[in-house]
Amino acid sequence: MPDITMCEGTNCPVSTKCHRFTAKPDEYQSYFADAPGKMKDGKFTCIYFWGEQAQGIWKQLNDIVKGEEK
Repeated sequence: MPDITMCEGTNCPVSTKCHRFTAKPDEYQSYFADAPGKMKDGKFTCIYFWGEQAQGIWKQLNDIVKGEEK
């Protein structure tokens, strides 16, 4: 189970590139009540977007916490 709040990707143009949408949900998964992404000044923005770079940062933080720092 991903230990994150997931997104249903409603009207999101980047949902297929976001871990909050593409992760496999568990039976008891938490989701945002409303999709967090918004159009602003003609551009789509989402402060909760979790792309490949964010996934790498998350792994590094988990490694540090577990004492597997390189």
